[in-house]
Amino acid sequence: RRFRAPPVSAAIAALDKQSEWRPLSSLQDRTVLHRTQSETLWRAHQQQLTEIVTQMRVPWFASQWRDIDPFYLRYLIPVSLTLMVVLNATQLQPRLIHAMSPDMRQLISSDTVQTEAWIIPPYYSGKAPVFLSDRTEPQTVPAGSDITLRAQAPSRPVLLIRSDKSSSHYAFEPTPDGAYEISARLDESAQIEVRWWGLQASWQILVAPDQPPEVSFVDLPEHMPTDRTAFSWQASDDYGINRLDMVIRPLGRQAEADIIPVMINENGPAQIEQSSKLDLTQSRWAGAQVEVYLQATDGAGQTGRSAAHRFTLPDRLMIIPLARAIQDVRLTLIRETNPYQLSGMAEDSLSAGAHYVSATQRLKHAPPGVLRAAIMLEALTYEAPEYFTDLLLYSGLEAARHALATASDLTEAQASQALLWALALRAEYGSSADAYAALIAARNALENALRDGADEAEIKRLMEAFRSAAERYLAARMAEALATGLPSAPDNRDSVGPDGEGSFGGSSFTDMLDALEDLSETGATDQARQLLSDITNLLESLEFQQGQGEGDGFPGLPGRRNSENQDEDRSEEERALSETMQELLDILRDQRDLNDETLAQQRGEGGLPEPGDPSQPGGTGSSLAERQRDLAEGLSDLAEQANEGEGAGELLDEEQLEAIMRAQRRAGRALESENQGRAIRNQEQATGQLRDLAETLAGALDEMEKARRGLTPGERQQARDPFGNAPQSGNDDSNRVNIPDLLERDRARKILEELRRRYDEAEDEAERDYLERLLDRF
Repeated sequence: RRFRAPPVSAAIAALDKQSEWRPLSSLQDRTVLHRTQSETLWRAHQQQLTEIVTQMRVPWFASQWRDIDPFYLRYLIPVSLTLMVVLNATQLQPRLIHAMSPDMRQLISSDTVQTEAWIIPPYYSGKAPVFLSDRTEPQTVPAGSDITLRAQAPSRPVLLIRSDKSSSHYAFEPTPDGAYEISARLDESAQIEVRWWGLQASWQILVAPDQPPEVSFVDLPEHMPTDRTAFSWQASDDYGINRLDMVIRPLGRQAEADIIPVMINENGPAQIEQSSKLDLTQSRWAGAQVEVYLQATDGAGQTGRSAAHRFTLPDRLMIIPLARAIQDVRLTLIRETNPYQLSGMAEDSLSAGAHYVSATQRLKHAPPGVLRAAIMLEALTYEAPEYFTDLLLYSGLEAARHALATASDLTEAQASQALLWALALRAEYGSSADAYAALIAARNALENALRDGADEAEIKRLMEAFRSAAERYLAARMAEALATGLPSAPDNRDSVGPDGEGSFGGSSFTDMLDALEDLSETGATDQARQLLSDITNLLESLEFQQGQGEGDGFPGLPGRRNSENQDEDRSEEERALSETMQELLDILRDQRDLNDETLAQQRGEGGLPEPGDPSQPGGTGSSLAERQRDLAEGLSDLAEQANEGEGAGELLDEEQLEAIMRAQRRAGRALESENQGRAIRNQEQATGQLRDLAETLAGALDEMEKARRGLTPGERQQARDPFGNAPQSGNDDSNRVNIPDLLERDRARKILEELRRRYDEAEDEAERDYLERLLDRF
């Protein structure tokens, strides 16, 4: 404010002091005489003054600075500013921006805004929810995740999602409790920001892309004797495949591909290798050259396909002529792809009193395949009383023929193919075809419910339907066996396998169904689906055969004499080994019964048997501890008898026998001290070792039988038991069903009950949400 600029005249006077010519003042002069000679001299004078001005120096205050600042402190400020800029070069821009844009939130108390955010990955990924906190490190989530943000603020906040491609703003929606909430889908990496009078919260979210699945054949499709097409495949995906289909395309035909679902035994594994069997004989291209490939679909709907393979699609072998004829009609019908011809207006449908005759003449507009199928059906039912013995077959064929006659388009005509297939099966196999169809339908419904995570009530209802269908199918197959020459119903009680249970795949049919029900109730869907597939495969391979031995038992079972002649052919060593094995199986059966009773006593489901109860093993009705000691002594006596005889002594490992007896004795002592938990563990150990020992003896007995028959390993004749399994005396486990142990199933049930109890008693909302998610996944 005190500064006053000097006038121009003062500045000129100060500069003119440097020369006696006073050049700046002189340059302002003007000539008086305007003569030519005078003008020339005046211009020369001005040029000389200009040269003097160019040589003048601007006044400098160096001497004054030296007087005022002799220590050069005037350079301290610029040097300090330069040094500060160099040291803060990386933060210079944000600091300047922050300085230019002050935080207005402090003026309106925005620190009271509270923000919560969490990300829920897609269900198929199997990833747990991610709760976002104030941490700054980026979070990686699968593509398709849903982010939910909840804010407590005086007014509506704004959500900003900024990615490399775009930037979007979304307004929060009010909730009934006075807060604000919003959800968004994350398909690409983005910066998530919540703004309310400035930035309130921010997170960097990295989205991992979901790659399409990959699938390929391991073993190419091959037609099996059971009319199944067997193949193995492998598939991989980031989070597991959700669906697998076999796509069938006919060669040399313009037709849509047929899609056959392939059941996946495991629930969405990232990598899976599995063998599958499909009944492709129902396809419309059965018996034709086709091209097949596998198509996998992941949870996001992305698909991947395998390389195509060409082969002849198998068709169902029909022996009965009527069944073959019905199958020909069906194939002729469903292979037709041409539509019906367009018909004009039917006058008789509009005239009063006219008979609607044109409705019965729709075959005139049908394509050749439908017309040919109708003619074939008419030929099949011609003079029916001469050769039809099944009224249902005749009625079904007549129904199919009338359905073709009244169909107005190709879809209506081909709808009768299901009826024709059922009639062909009935003509070939009898009434079990209906029971088999019901079994497959019940299996598919239960499998889909387990895969999709249906509620407990629905799974229980479908489980009962499958159990009923399986029992009806068994009864139908048994009735067929009796009708085709089996003198009496087989007695499955004699069908004892190496583990002491029924020979239906190594376990009794009832045990398998009970295990399936337990797995379904406890949420072990992967194991339940695998067991469901095994049970169905065993039922499909049922083959009831007439026994060759004494009594009503099944042939080829260990410990049973097939016939007197065969018994005479066996050596003393083989006979002794067979008897030893039968006694070992008896001990194994009693040990498993004792395990079940111990487990029931631990759960409090029943008390001890009454003394003298003949229903108990041995008929003694003694305590569990005494019975356990008796089993150990019985095993010791068996070892002594085997060592004294021939055959089995060399196969009984003394160390293994001692380990079994030690486990049994420890179990007995634990039962005496009422420690059921320790007793169960020792009993399970003894049971497993007894099973291994029984399988060893069974393999040795099988080798003796092969040697007696004179068969080489490659020529071994695989006699089948009534359920289609390999002989139980061998080690062939191809048809065995691995059922989870009863103790494991009981433990899973207890965990489920404990989760339900804690959910009912939980008061904290976060804890209830956590337990609810556990129950949903259970």
